[in-house]
Amino acid sequence: MKIRKGVKADLPQVLELIHELAVYEKAPDEVEITLEQLEQDGFGDKPVYEFFVAENDKEIVGIALYYFRYSTWKGKAVYLEDLVVRASHRGKGYGQLLLDAIIHEAKRTNSKQVRWQVLDWNEPAIKFYQKLGAELDEEWVNCTLNARQIEAY
Repeated sequence: MKIRKGVKADLPQVLELIHELAVYEKAPDEVEITLEQLEQDGFGDKPVYEFFVAENDKEIVGIALYYFRYSTWKGKAVYLEDLVVRASHRGKGYGQLLLDAIIHEAKRTNSKQVRWQVLDWNEPAIKFYQKLGAELDEEWVNCTLNARQIEAY
């Protein structure tokens, strides 16, 4: 088991994991991201995300993709966009190690929070996060404008 910062060469396997997550979340047709877009957004002039990878014998079996956001009440925060472990490697500690890496990154960058979302039906993930002591907030409602809505605005 090895956790390390992700590099550009990891992106093909990262994209595979993104597709695997979409299947798990019952939304396989929702993934629009391409390898080229991942490369530009993560390794272009102004990177907007970073990630950690979990390796097993040099195979990437998990990722934690994150970026920084800002709270006007709390300050800088790490936003964990996706924590994904291949189905074949779940329950072996990779998720915990990836989350540990995110928390260490938050400490290293003096971030005041680590935030993320979990689907309300994803009981294994909810139990995992509750075991860590994370607060699950049912008060806030997510709002999204998609690309078509932004374009039409």
